[in-house]
Amino acid sequence: MATRQDISVAVIGCGYWGPNLVRNFGKSNRCRQVSYCDANPGRLAEMRKTFPGMAGTSDYREVLEDEAVDAVAIATPVSTHYRLAQQALLNEKHVFIEKPLTASVDEAERLCALASETGRVLMVGHTFLYSPAVRKVKELITEGSLGAILHMHSQRLNFGRFQTDVSALWSLAPHDVSIANYLMDSVPIEVTASGGSFLTEGMEDCAYLTLTYAQGQVSHIHVSRLDPCKVRNLTIAGSNMTIVYDDTFSHGKVRVYGRKVSLGMANVVQDIPAPAYAGPDFHAPIVDSTEPLELECRHFIECVLDGRRPLTDGYNGLETVRVLEAAERSLAQRGAPVPISSLVPV
Repeated sequence: MATRQDISVAVIGCGYWGPNLVRNFGKSNRCRQVSYCDANPGRLAEMRKTFPGMAGTSDYREVLEDEAVDAVAIATPVSTHYRLAQQALLNEKHVFIEKPLTASVDEAERLCALASETGRVLMVGHTFLYSPAVRKVKELITEGSLGAILHMHSQRLNFGRFQTDVSALWSLAPHDVSIANYLMDSVPIEVTASGGSFLTEGMEDCAYLTLTYAQGQVSHIHVSRLDPCKVRNLTIAGSNMTIVYDDTFSHGKVRVYGRKVSLGMANVVQDIPAPAYAGPDFHAPIVDSTEPLELECRHFIECVLDGRRPLTDGYNGLETVRVLEAAERSLAQRGAPVPISSLVPV
């Protein structure tokens, strides 16, 4: 682990997300230098205009071989994640990778093992686990306000970037799978999935996942890049109350609904009991407005410098990839349930 009080970070890949990483790493007073890399000359030119005080290169090998660079952040297509991260770790760099960690479980396991062997931090960009709103939901669950989690369902819909190299399952669902596992404090034991490829053969534009957890809880996930309306919401039904998290709200992203249930008499003739619901009253707890990506980048730097284990370390990324790979198998088998095994060390 680094013993300095600051580090040098290089961002590889300056397409859609890379500039946001450069901007947020640049905010930290524990980053003595931030640089960037992209093979596209046009993107490099744009980066030079946007970040005139930072150095850039078109050759990632210059970054990996530069002894002054302590850590790299990889924001390239998922098919390149494993190769770039492997080379970075072998060059003694700490590694941050945008989600998903890799394109397969085998690759993710290899990276986790290599990070352990080299003693370097490996962290995946599950950005929403650093969202103050998601953290507030986790806080309410942990303190017992929600009661037992009964069911969760989420939607991540919009006209998205039409990527021909990655499906909606692999580009959108990692967010919701990682959030579900984080809130459940567990990993699913089984997944079923259905979906459709309409624009590019073999690349699902929409998908429906059902994650089943060991205690019987279920999380339904719907992702699509074919919807005209932007939807980013999650509902968690608990035994005491229900929480709704909507990331499209500028204020009140988290709303807590009172949910008191008692058995009443729905049909006095047949004497059939049915639940009677009180409410729906709700309140919106105060949530910090700090950008989740800023908190995530700050956390990565702290883990490198202070020797901490990241919240979203390589094994956290591996568990999400396990779910995605199992969901892909379920899709191929027309929605057949696929079991998921977990081998994450304590």
